[in-house]
Amino acid sequence: MLGLIADPLQFTRQERAVFRKLVSPEKIQRFLDEEIAYDPSVSCRSPRLLLRERRGHCVEGSLLAATALRLLGHPPLVLDLQAQRDDDHVITLFRRDGLWGAIAKSNYSGLRYREPVYKTLRELAMSYFEHYFNSSGERTLRGYSRPINLSQFDRTGWMTSEEHPWHIPNYLTTVSHTQLIPRKAVGKLTRQDPRLKAANEFGMCKAG
Repeated sequence: MLGLIADPLQFTRQERAVFRKLVSPEKIQRFLDEEIAYDPSVSCRSPRLLLRERRGHCVEGSLLAATALRLLGHPPLVLDLQAQRDDDHVITLFRRDGLWGAIAKSNYSGLRYREPVYKTLRELAMSYFEHYFNSSGERTLRGYSRPINLSQFDRTGWMTSEEHPWHIPNYLTTVSHTQLIPRKAVGKLTRQDPRLKAANEFGMCKAG
């Protein structure tokens, strides 16, 4: 499996031991939920650094999940969810029986795992809409990118780098995004229901 890594460096024995346990998308998601503390700081840890420090946010979780899926034979695909007056959210894609699913690290419970039941990427992206809101309760999800295959960055050693691979999230800001909801509907959006907002914020890490 590790032969899929197009990088001159190799994972350590300890790192391989972790990856050997991540044998399915479900177990990768559980690892992100239970073993990686949410960290809202401005950072972009590589999978190696994330395994070492055990804290990170959505971009870092997506890189780790893409690496784990790659070792299982999946292409390392991520997708950027674009928001207005809010942070973007990066998820890791996988397919099972021709249907899309996703793995994600988030401070919000509704922005994490998606079962592989979606026929299109639009369907998958739309499943995040009701759970995507800012601190004022505004529904903020507006678009989604095409799938980005991280193997194009292999020459940078992003999986095992001791530096933060900022070139990946920086690249995601440059790709085109598909509009998710009609512009005429944006001005008529209601704010998040307080109960759903509270449910999504249950157990979240507060900044500071």
